Amino acid sequence: MDRGTERDAPPSRGANSAAADGTADPGRVPLAVVVVDRDGLVSHWSTGARRLFGVAKEEAIGEPAIDLLPVSGALPEPEDTYGDYGAYDGLGPGLESSLDRGLSYPAAGRARLTVPGLDRERADVLWWAYPLVGPGRERLLVLAADATAVLRPEPQAPEQQAPEQQAPDSSSAAAVAVERIAPGFALHTDFPGADELARRLPDILPSMSVGESARIVAQVLELGYPVLEFSQNDRVPVTPDWGVARRVERRARRERAARAAAEGLPLPDDLADEGEDLEHAAVRERLEFLNEVSGRIGTSLDLSRTIIEVSKAVVPRFTDVAGTYLREQVVAGEGFPDGVPDTRTLWHRVAVEHTDEPGRWDDVVPVGEAMPFPAHTPFFQCMTTGQPVLVPRISEQMGHAIAAQFEKRDIRPLITGRSMLVVPLKARNVVLGFMVLLRHPERTEFNDMDRVTGAELAARAGLVLDNARMYTYQESVAETLQDSMLPHIPPRMAGCDIATRYLPGTLLGRVGGDWFDSVKLPGARTALVVGDVMGHGLNSAAMMGQLRTAVQTMAALDLPPARLLRNLDDLAQRLGDTYLATCLYAVYDPIAGELHLANAGHIPPVLVRAADGRTELLDLPTGAPIGVGGVPFESVTVRVDPGDRLVMCTDGLVEVRGEDIGVGLAALCESAAHPAASMDDACDTIIRALAATFTEAGHGDRKDDVALLMARLNGVEPDDVAEWRFPLDAAEVPRARAAVREQLHDWGLAKLAYHAELMVGELVTNAVRHSHRLPVTLRLVRGETLLCEVDDDNHDLPTLLSAGPEDEAGRGLRVVSTLAREWGTSRTGAGKSVWFELTLPRR
Repeated sequence: MDRGTERDAPPSRGANSAAADGTADPGRVPLAVVVVDRDGLVSHWSTGARRLFGVAKEEAIGEPAIDLLPVSGALPEPEDTYGDYGAYDGLGPGLESSLDRGLSYPAAGRARLTVPGLDRERADVLWWAYPLVGPGRERLLVLAADATAVLRPEPQAPEQQAPEQQAPDSSSAAAVAVERIAPGFALHTDFPGADELARRLPDILPSMSVGESARIVAQVLELGYPVLEFSQNDRVPVTPDWGVARRVERRARRERAARAAAEGLPLPDDLADEGEDLEHAAVRERLEFLNEVSGRIGTSLDLSRTIIEVSKAVVPRFTDVAGTYLREQVVAGEGFPDGVPDTRTLWHRVAVEHTDEPGRWDDVVPVGEAMPFPAHTPFFQCMTTGQPVLVPRISEQMGHAIAAQFEKRDIRPLITGRSMLVVPLKARNVVLGFMVLLRHPERTEFNDMDRVTGAELAARAGLVLDNARMYTYQESVAETLQDSMLPHIPPRMAGCDIATRYLPGTLLGRVGGDWFDSVKLPGARTALVVGDVMGHGLNSAAMMGQLRTAVQTMAALDLPPARLLRNLDDLAQRLGDTYLATCLYAVYDPIAGELHLANAGHIPPVLVRAADGRTELLDLPTGAPIGVGGVPFESVTVRVDPGDRLVMCTDGLVEVRGEDIGVGLAALCESAAHPAASMDDACDTIIRALAATFTEAGHGDRKDDVALLMARLNGVEPDDVAEWRFPLDAAEVPRARAAVREQLHDWGLAKLAYHAELMVGELVTNAVRHSHRLPVTLRLVRGETLLCEVDDDNHDLPTLLSAGPEDEAGRGLRVVSTLAREWGTSRTGAGKSVWFELTLPRR
């Protein structure tokens, strides 16, 4: 608290005079303010302290506080507490303990004491001691006041008083007051009058809003520590029912002052301050309005909803029309260059709220329109200076200039003659947009006080909009990052259909460590992967990205599932021991009708049998999570039939803290068995069913990410597969071409024969030339596409070269890459496989 910031009331209205004439200035109680530093010395001694304790400021500063404040003496006997205080001198051990650091919470009390120099024999004093926390030298704030100036119970009509309250004497009134200021009152959460104090604080501190005062009162009375937020023009608030004006009397005084001002008569002496009170009332009304608006906006981080809240908050109480414009980049959730906006800056009209007849503004100024503003307009002045612009009345000339911006639309009837206030929406000194506020001609014009109110309103709205904008931007970045890390899996692979879902654990944490993937393997097989890096946030997402890339790379080597997890575990060990991950890896062979699976600490998959709809959790060796190290992994082979469905997910779908995971797995099995029109519908059914299960159990706040992968295992019919083996002889190449041509004619795919023959000839030629000893295998698979694979026992993968007209090598793969829909190479256990696909003709 800055020294000398409190203002003492004029001597003519001080505590002593109040005692003399029986009146006190309501809400303005002269206080003795003493600040004690950490060494126990007085660092501040107000004029009120000099008057109450009889010690000059020059004599008090730097002296031990315990020597200056009358803290000696003993507590009065209980029977004297509410009476005459006996012979008690001093404010008592409560204050003495505070000065000696014996109390760490606020204390208060009341006592009669003898003060040298006063014209009364004994003074009736109320005191408060607030320990100060935080940085700085100051340690204790002591406030004291003459009790005769503040102990005034609010009058009640006799018929409203209880029998024991009628005609109370001074001692009974004092008893109520003393009971309320017993030492440690700030720790009493049921302190009477707290709500009333919160409402009345703005009467004493005009710069304080009702909401702010409620927060301060709650902090002092409930949390047990004080709040010091005094400016140079503020007066220190006092406890309820002590220094606050009586409502009826205060209202009557204001009415008398208003009548005198209206009639041009001088104010009586007892109403000299009513003009100031009326001004404070107007300020307080504006502050209450701003507080109300602040409570109505920012209820969410959705930018569109926040814009609507801001517009609706000011209409009709403050204005009749509110149009909100935002910079183009703000609406798009993007960043924008530094510097002041110019005439090229586009502003989007994002909301128009008004009290006119419905539809009057919709056609002329539609929401969503983007437009620049020229330099001569009030809007340009507002957005370049960052200050509100007040136009008391829009003249015909200004109305014409503004309407010139709206091609083929006459806006003049809507704005001419109205009072206009343009306020900037800015945050961190950056103008995000502005609001155009208009009042009807018959309504009072905007004035300077409205300009200040509008500026404060815009400042609060700007911060809320900026928070929503930043959240929208960060959410977009998080979604982009997550989308870049999660693969975009085609809905159909060789012999299977796939559907996936990813759900972030929280709205603010859209980046996590859960992932899924599918990888095309030789032999028309497909690898299906689901994994979960333990933890959340960017670090987990980064670890997930590394592991997913590693799985894709090792899957392309056609490693068996157990061997792949073993290599992945070794990689995680090299990356560091900070993170662990679970992983389920499955390889589906549609030709053989088999699943080969290995598990690294992941929850088991669910297999839904097409024949009878029966579901089962596959019994797999669990294995240890990736990153533990030194634990073996085992593979399991499961026979599957065409139409069976495999459901793989992360534990976020089936596990909620405090609930047995068996409940979630049972719900997963049950929901997976439900028939659905499509794979996407089946995924949605599972997610809804699991969410409903945990909501019914009282766990509706899922916090973990969810990755879900479902594959319908369609298989490949034996008639759709053709396979040949050719010796390592160049003369076998024509035979390979002929075999492909004949098979495609049998399948009714003669249109593909020419290109297929040409590419097969190139691949078989390369395989015969580079193989070591095993025959070359040629395989055709008819599915969603025509797949052709050529295998040999050479592990060196071919590369695409730029072949010139005279070069003998390099033209084969160039032909394949030109004619094929898709092509690639991969290593196998015996060597390598080169494959290509052709799109089937429409039937």
